[in-house]
Amino acid sequence: MEFKRCDDLDEALDSLSELGDAAQVLAGGTDVMIQLNLGEIAAETLVHIERVAGIGSISEGPEFAIGSLATHRELAQSASVRERYRSIAYAASLVGGWQTQAVGTIGGNVCNASPAADLLPPLLIHNATVQLASKERGKRDLPLSEFVVGRRTTTREPDELLTGFTLDQPRERTADVYKKVGRRGAMEVAIVGVAVRLSMDQDGIIDDARIAVCSVAPTPFRSHVAEQVLQGTQGGNEEVAAAATLVLEQADPIDDARATARYRTMVLPRILQSAVAECRAHALGNPA
Repeated sequence: MEFKRCDDLDEALDSLSELGDAAQVLAGGTDVMIQLNLGEIAAETLVHIERVAGIGSISEGPEFAIGSLATHRELAQSASVRERYRSIAYAASLVGGWQTQAVGTIGGNVCNASPAADLLPPLLIHNATVQLASKERGKRDLPLSEFVVGRRTTTREPDELLTGFTLDQPRERTADVYKKVGRRGAMEVAIVGVAVRLSMDQDGIIDDARIAVCSVAPTPFRSHVAEQVLQGTQGGNEEVAAAATLVLEQADPIDDARATARYRTMVLPRILQSAVAECRAHALGNPA
């Protein structure tokens, strides 16, 4: 196996254009190296992009932008992310231990496309757009929901590099929450993960609701039908229970080493209830 280190974006895109399917992009390596050792993936050349300049920053503007090389630790500690997108900051703080968070990147987490990826539900509720670049075809943007299309499957072409993400800017009286159930309190893969974003009007009525989940289907997903149940309400127990039922109708949980499908089905409504209550309180300025 060859190892090619790239120091700038053009060099990385040149390498991917030349190598195509023979290349495996490598940044922090927290997923890739394990999968290589297990024989789950194979590559003739590792294209190392960890030192590529210009695709690791976190910036505010008309759109909030996060470079693909931003690490989990940087996301968790960023004041602007914690202020505007607390679900993303919190989810990043739950990814593995501090060693993993120090080198693992948001781009790697998304491209790994795990059904239990902690960052995907928070990114989905903020309408994340994926930014891709290639030498021959230039740049293209697409919704995150169209990028992750299956277990460990994305629509990235072999010559493309994921360079960053843009997010919706939250408006007034908007809050977001990520909640995760695992067998331990830390360094644990999600049994169920739920992200909620609510925007409230002046009368405390939900006028925009977003719900996304992970670890209950082959891919994390947003439940637009469940969101519609909450809109125009105060997010009471009955409305949240109805929304949870609709989420479960879209889910396809499995039995695995961490939990049974039945357990996931039982837990999800309770986690959604807690997430909506906490999110509503924050949106109205009344956090517990």
